[in-house]
Amino acid sequence: MGPRQRIIRERRQYNQWVASQTLEDYALRYTAADARKSAFRVGNTAFGPIAFLACEAIGGAITLSYGFTNAASAIVSFCVLMFMIGVPICVYATRYGVDIDLLTRGAGFGYIGSTITSLIYASFTFLLFAIEASIMSTALMLLFDIPIGIAHLISALVVIPIALYGISLISRFQMITQPVWLVLQLLPLAYIAWQNPANVAGWTQFAGAQGSGGGHLDWLLFAAAASVLLSLLPQIGEQVDYLRFLPVRKPGNGLAWWTAVIGTGPGWVLMGGLKLLAGSFLAWMLIHAGVGADQAEDPTTMYHHVFGLVFSSPTLALVVTGVFVVVCQIKINVTNAYAGSIAWSNFFSRVTHAHPGRVVWLIFNVLLALLLMELGIFAAIESVLSIYANFAAGWIGAITADLVINKPLGLSPPGIEFKRAHLYDINPVGVGALAVSVILSSVAHLGVMGEAAQVLSPFIALVSAMIVAPAIAWWTRGRYYLARKPESRNIGGVCSICENRFDTEDMALCPAYGGSICSLCCSLDARCRDQCKEGARVTEQVDRWLSQILPPRLAALAATRGGRFCSLMLVANLLVAMILAFIYTHMAPPGDPAREATSAALWLVYVSFFVLSAVAIWVIVLALENRHAAESESARQTAMLMEEIAAHNRTDAALQRAKESAEAANLAKSRYIIGLSHEIRTPLNSMYGYAQLMERSASEPPPNAVRVIRR
Repeated sequence: MGPRQRIIRERRQYNQWVASQTLEDYALRYTAADARKSAFRVGNTAFGPIAFLACEAIGGAITLSYGFTNAASAIVSFCVLMFMIGVPICVYATRYGVDIDLLTRGAGFGYIGSTITSLIYASFTFLLFAIEASIMSTALMLLFDIPIGIAHLISALVVIPIALYGISLISRFQMITQPVWLVLQLLPLAYIAWQNPANVAGWTQFAGAQGSGGGHLDWLLFAAAASVLLSLLPQIGEQVDYLRFLPVRKPGNGLAWWTAVIGTGPGWVLMGGLKLLAGSFLAWMLIHAGVGADQAEDPTTMYHHVFGLVFSSPTLALVVTGVFVVVCQIKINVTNAYAGSIAWSNFFSRVTHAHPGRVVWLIFNVLLALLLMELGIFAAIESVLSIYANFAAGWIGAITADLVINKPLGLSPPGIEFKRAHLYDINPVGVGALAVSVILSSVAHLGVMGEAAQVLSPFIALVSAMIVAPAIAWWTRGRYYLARKPESRNIGGVCSICENRFDTEDMALCPAYGGSICSLCCSLDARCRDQCKEGARVTEQVDRWLSQILPPRLAALAATRGGRFCSLMLVANLLVAMILAFIYTHMAPPGDPAREATSAALWLVYVSFFVLSAVAIWVIVLALENRHAAESESARQTAMLMEEIAAHNRTDAALQRAKESAEAANLAKSRYIIGLSHEIRTPLNSMYGYAQLMERSASEPPPNAVRVIRR
């Protein structure tokens, strides 16, 4: 194995918007424990978005089309279904302190796979924002007699200063406006029930434009009404984006915690169902009073009429209607803008490895909604929502199946892991379930499977996703949930890149940098090439799956430049064909005299897009290939350089060892010579000393002779 490329650690300094958690509001992170608010405050904030008047608009639209019996049955069924789906989603997200995007990552979609659902969720936020702001624009026109374009601009931009500061300012705004909304919401309905209770009987007998009357349930019309309501499934995501700020559940706060989670999480459908029924009733009242169907679906017209019955002064009724509509729409649209900014942040952070801040995506989301408002989206509310419901149902169905089936059965890990360092890029459980559900529901929606399947297409998406997700999890044995086991020890609280302190739940060990790293720094890093999880990158996963499914020659062909081009062309043009088919179905129903002209125009659009997409995708393929070639060359040169450095290090080590050996040999030789010299000198010295003694003895007379001479 060659030497691993060394990555120089550089401190990442975020801009002022990202560094301020008041503005950022943990858009891409685990919600820190010290940011959790009181259960009452968070629950009250999550209850505020339920004020949205799109409920009345949808309730009125399905009632005028399908009649009371079918619409009311669909509303009750939807509320029960939404409550059952919402409970596990809210409980898991609140327990683990994550928003709906981070929950989706760990609930079967993987790190990159959840970018698809982030796009679906972001689309919901700006679609709903556009619908709600259009209702507010009608009220502004009614109050101030201003052009619709200016009214749209005011309705869109007014929410930015509130949503800018996240839950801290949104919670204050919801707290202040809650009494105003509740009083004005309930006052006209209570007045009508008290003054004209006989109207209820007429409402319950209303047949609608397509119904047969008599109070009989038509299953096809019931399914059509319920399919429109399923487009509201992602609303649970907006509730979760607030509920993640609930305090950690402890023995002392269990009752308050569960009340907030259930009451303002899945419990939003209780108030939402009442508002749907209120819209149904008010739309019938306007039709009964001689108002046209187009105006009867408009909530501003509904409440202007009913406040006119409550107050004797037309001016007061107009002012109260304006105040009520403006308050309701700002309450929901600050949530739509806030949730959209989080969704876009998650989407672009994974796609571009850059994060300029939630504030940028807040403005981006509002501008997208403003564009749809200027295009007149409110006039096509029913058709747009019925198409969107197919995608929303597939996404929510896959998440729900993972939480209520896979986790209890042990097919997926028990917790929610959202960090890039621990996830596969693509988890086939969620992505596969979503893909199958979208394909089946789209084919059904286009009428290929018959009329019954056409109106039931969102339910087909929901049911198929809930069946396919556990099947794939069982087939893969839950292999693709975790790319490596999350560390529970030795994780520091300080990020080695940005050097900020975070909760342990937001940290991971990074082998590329040799230390702990926070989830945001991990998401934005583009240099490590996922060294921590080998074989978990999307390209590696796709190549491995193709080699297992296709013959070797075809698998090798798919990995070439031409194979990538054909694959991207196929996916892109299938998506475009599906979108244009949806448009054709709703713009040119059977019997429409302009059906052939519409078909010819859409074919021209498709062919034009085909040519443009071929050029664009070819450029993209070449650019990606050049980038990969440059990265590979850089990695190869770096590897060669590191191998050379390693060789120099080995040579230096060998020279050092040789030098030490030579010095040791010299030292040993010196010691040997010194010892030998000592051994030689010792007898010589003895002999020399003895010789000196002998010489001295020979030159001196004997002691006795000296004494004789002296005598």
